[in-house]
Amino acid sequence: MDAVYTHGHHESVLRSHRWRTAENSAAYLLPHLKPQMKLLDVGAGPGTITADLAGRVAHVTASEVSTETLELTRAGVGAVSNVEFAVADVHALDYPDATFCVVHAHQVLQHVGDPVRALREMRRVTKPGGLVAARDSDYAAFAWYPLLPELDEWLALYQRLARSNGGEPDAGRRLLSWARAAGFDDVTATSSTWCFATPEDRAWWGGMWADRIKQSAMAEQALATGAATEEDLRRISEGWLKWAAADDGWISITHGEILCRIAR
Repeated sequence: MDAVYTHGHHESVLRSHRWRTAENSAAYLLPHLKPQMKLLDVGAGPGTITADLAGRVAHVTASEVSTETLELTRAGVGAVSNVEFAVADVHALDYPDATFCVVHAHQVLQHVGDPVRALREMRRVTKPGGLVAARDSDYAAFAWYPLLPELDEWLALYQRLARSNGGEPDAGRRLLSWARAAGFDDVTATSSTWCFATPEDRAWWGGMWADRIKQSAMAEQALATGAATEEDLRRISEGWLKWAAADDGWISITHGEILCRIAR
């Protein structure tokens, strides 16, 4: 059941994750939030989405898998007063049944060892009438232009490493299936995208991945396992910079989403 987090917490990774907001990463959930709600944010990461959610509900519990990663959440949330912090494993949440009105997870289920068990736990701690909400990217559905071979190499390498770590990089398309397997009957499944096409957006996204592929935990894993050489990583990094510099450069990052209602 244990899985290794492929990305790690290098600055280049956090640079990406700190860009996320409730508006650009949880828009499918926001219309359903109410001021009196109590929400659990599973795998809160650097806390930018968490802080936004806290502005819409009465109380948020932000959880992470270790004390070290939870400190990143705490630092990102800052002085927001209605957030508490907890180390928690989504496969075995240390909360009584029916504790929260909403349980939310962004880009989490793709990294866990047993996403169906995780969803069962998320359901268990949600009150009748409440919501379990999850959003995950789907790497096989990413689309970009120009069609650079270095980016194809990047995708194949990431998928190989993520699966060897016990995750599922093409999670977005599987969310509805996982929710059904977890016992949910009332599920709304949708999708949404991030799109980077302006010169500024391309410079940010392409530059971020140019750094990540050489410096993050993914790079360390690729080298340690022989999945890639330093020359391979250098070539992929240069490919991302080439994409970012292209006047017609465009990329769409597809996500699956599920809103699962708990029967009253």
